[in-house]
Amino acid sequence: MKDAAISQHLFSGALSGFAGAVLLQPLDLLKTRIQQGDVAQQRTLNTTAIWHTAGDIVKQDGVRGLWRGTTATLMRNVPGVALYMTSLTHLRAVMAKSPYFAIQEMRETKDGVKTVLPKVSNKGNLIAGATARVAVGLLLNPFSVVKARFESELYSYKSLTGSLISVLRSGPSESMRGVLASSLRDAPYAGLFVVLYEAVKREATFLAPNVYPTTIHSLSAASAGAIATMATHPFDVIKTKMQVRSEERYRGFTSTTLRIWQQRGIFGFFDGASLRMSRKVLSSVIGWAVFEGVLLLIHKGDQ
Repeated sequence: MKDAAISQHLFSGALSGFAGAVLLQPLDLLKTRIQQGDVAQQRTLNTTAIWHTAGDIVKQDGVRGLWRGTTATLMRNVPGVALYMTSLTHLRAVMAKSPYFAIQEMRETKDGVKTVLPKVSNKGNLIAGATARVAVGLLLNPFSVVKARFESELYSYKSLTGSLISVLRSGPSESMRGVLASSLRDAPYAGLFVVLYEAVKREATFLAPNVYPTTIHSLSAASAGAIATMATHPFDVIKTKMQVRSEERYRGFTSTTLRIWQQRGIFGFFDGASLRMSRKVLSSVIGWAVFEGVLLLIHKGDQ
């Protein structure tokens, strides 16, 4: 990609990451609080636990308490989404030049330009999505640890900078905690998401060529986000436990998995699923609608 294109993708990705982080922080906060427990909780309805947790936060810190950790989330998500969107687009652009991953449209629509992103096969989308997401996750894992701990009530960090320095000084054992679980969550999530997003967008564009592009992007992102989220949620629970619990039994992937199973059985791997589902669907809609929308506006402005 040219330098101008890279800057456009970085800007669009950062803007979508910012919007999603600010608007949806309460869902992220509640998910972390519900997943952080270390007791065999009663199997009450998930909605009951959500309202109880939200009520406790509001009583203690007011409504503003629901946005605790927003700065840490911005520090993680703004560069994270920008780098992910840019690297994903770059990978797909490279793959599109290969006959192994290139896709040939068998039908045409009369919709005009509704996307400026490279088009590759499902296999290409799966590989590109997984590779880009895992690479960015590895790079920014220390920020993910800080984000999770800021949202948790188990740590009393006074400043964002101080907490990041503390995590980094502790070495890789702390700064890279939960990285395996994160990778096992992110690789299939991103791969599935990109495949489903492009498939739904392609079909929607063909079946409803006169629909506004933002509507198609939002519908495609919501559908892909919902399916990919539920398929990978157990790894999100494991990752959160490893990053916020300090006990020795939560320092390894296998020991954490066994601990969750012993305490809650299969239900434990879906703690906070409705919250993550809501957040991922909404963040996908916001993120991809903003990302593709901004790129389309820039594309039209350059014509």
